[in-house]
Amino acid sequence: MKSDKNFSSGDELLPHFFRTEYSKMTAALCRLFGIQNIDLAEDIASETFLKATEVWSMNGLPENPVAWLYVVAKNKTKDYFKTNKFVDADFKRQPENLSSEVDWSEFEFSERFIEDSQLEMIFRVCSPINSAESQICLVLQTLCGFSIDEIANAFLTNRETIKKRLYRAKENLRSQSKGIYSLDASEISGRLDNVLTSIYLLFNEGYFSTSTNDLIRKELCVEAMRLAYFLTENPITNTSKANALLALLCFQSSRFDARQKSGEAILFDEQNRDDWEQELIDRGNRYLTIACSSGEISKYHLEAGIAYCHFSTADDKWENILQLYNQLLIVEYSPVAALNRTFALSKVLGNAQAITEAEKLKLTSNRYYHSLLGYLYSPTDKSKAIEHFQLAINLSKSKTEKAQLQKHLTRLKL
Repeated sequence: MKSDKNFSSGDELLPHFFRTEYSKMTAALCRLFGIQNIDLAEDIASETFLKATEVWSMNGLPENPVAWLYVVAKNKTKDYFKTNKFVDADFKRQPENLSSEVDWSEFEFSERFIEDSQLEMIFRVCSPINSAESQICLVLQTLCGFSIDEIANAFLTNRETIKKRLYRAKENLRSQSKGIYSLDASEISGRLDNVLTSIYLLFNEGYFSTSTNDLIRKELCVEAMRLAYFLTENPITNTSKANALLALLCFQSSRFDARQKSGEAILFDEQNRDDWEQELIDRGNRYLTIACSSGEISKYHLEAGIAYCHFSTADDKWENILQLYNQLLIVEYSPVAALNRTFALSKVLGNAQAITEAEKLKLTSNRYYHSLLGYLYSPTDKSKAIEHFQLAINLSKSKTEKAQLQKHLTRLKL
């Protein structure tokens, strides 16, 4: 029996490994069994982690936990092939990547195999056989390890709606089997936008976490950056939009340490520039340069440009940011972008005009709407500022965010 310390380490790290490896394992297994059998792949991955829970609780954390997990997954897959011999009624075809005569002593879940599996998987689930929303839900669950609740939060809907959407989407996938390497350029292009949207949503859930009390969930942001990097590294998916998205994620990630101190949220204007990670800023700039070389302009180009301008100390910084927001709303309107634009507007034309523009949006159920109005009203109308900050607190689910808003409220009441 290992020490309590080892047990505690395994107990604490298992959720981390589940988050980082479950979706990779599922993608790799789907490549073996075929997308029609995604439930089987998920079952084997789940059984692998169940065994880890049992064994690690008794024996402590193995020397190489990730390798241990894939050895178990390999053995369980081998046992399934041996026991079922691919004569199950549920199987519609022989897997295209693996025969039942495979030499399992030589097969490995190599890093390259897993990466290729994930890239193939993300385009398989983004099939036009499903709606755009269903495609994104599948990506978030199968590639990113999102729970039902996290997906519901990302779509601002309830968990039952998401469960039904995922069930229908998986049923639809059983009728088709095309992977990325059997798609032509137009089909890949048609699916890429939803792939990018899924990665974008994943990063935002980590960067503006609302499903937990953590201000930032770095593991989600890192996962999003990893998937975006995959796209830029593959010649089939190395597009201008993919590079622009990766640039945006690099810029935002560079401020991880500056956005919170001792568990408290730090507003942009109050952040210490020395805490910004220059290497990520430089990397983002390189990806943005590549993205802009094509002449294409997408929402990712514009949002990356806005993020980069925030690092500037030039006198016309906010004028440039406002112009980029104006372009962004033309390219792809969203209430959140319109709300963010009003903040830039306040920096250029003053709070009064920004308040007028913000109130036209009527986002009365949005906590950011009320927190922005609280900020804008603070210098001239304390009672309205207090009212909006209180509404923002009531709408927020994050303890860290509530604490930040409460600080503004307390200052106003002094």
